[in-house]
Amino acid sequence: MAPTMLRRDLGVVLAALLPVLAWDAGGLDLPLERLLGGPEGFAWRSHWLTSTVLHQGGRALAWVAVALLALNVLRPLLGCRLTRGERLRWLLVTLAVFAVVPLVKDGSATSCPWSLAEFGGSASYVSHWRWGVGDGGPGRCFPSGHATAAAAFFTGWFALRRRHPRGARRWLAATLALTALLGAAQMLRGAHYLSHVLWAAWLCWAMAAATAPRPALQPAYTGSP
Repeated sequence: MAPTMLRRDLGVVLAALLPVLAWDAGGLDLPLERLLGGPEGFAWRSHWLTSTVLHQGGRALAWVAVALLALNVLRPLLGCRLTRGERLRWLLVTLAVFAVVPLVKDGSATSCPWSLAEFGGSASYVSHWRWGVGDGGPGRCFPSGHATAAAAFFTGWFALRRRHPRGARRWLAATLALTALLGAAQMLRGAHYLSHVLWAAWLCWAMAAATAPRPALQPAYTGSP
């Protein structure tokens, strides 16, 4: 069972990578942002819905969820049938996934869309694939840290899928929806390109899949004493 589950998980990781690479290859980041902003900037940058509710609120919601996972370690919530060790693993892996995107961002020279000269800033567009090439802006924008506030919780699917399959599916659907919502809000604000959101989501999924709990292989019974 374990090798089959591992192969399936790796297959999903690789399959999910294809549309992300396809979007990058299409070079559609900048044309899409041009539909959302102009020389005057981005109208949704400081809007209460995108800035306060979805940006600040999304971040606060993520920490509330982390706090609930910590409480779940001490005492199972909502009938969770995972062992304490499994619940602790879920919490620690989630925190580890949270750390992945900021580490990548620290080495990125890519600036956010709102820093581009054509949107009222001073930077020029440089693909995030050109590592170490400055664009004249502050950089450190790739991938989307805010999308990670939702995507880091992909770990819940892997933690719950064996003991709570229905709950795992609901958790995954909610995580995908929230990742899309927070990512879209940041794009409307001019804070990220779509590729930044897609790469953040893929990195979180890949990290969650790589650290997913899987049943250990049982040695074959030979019948000898």
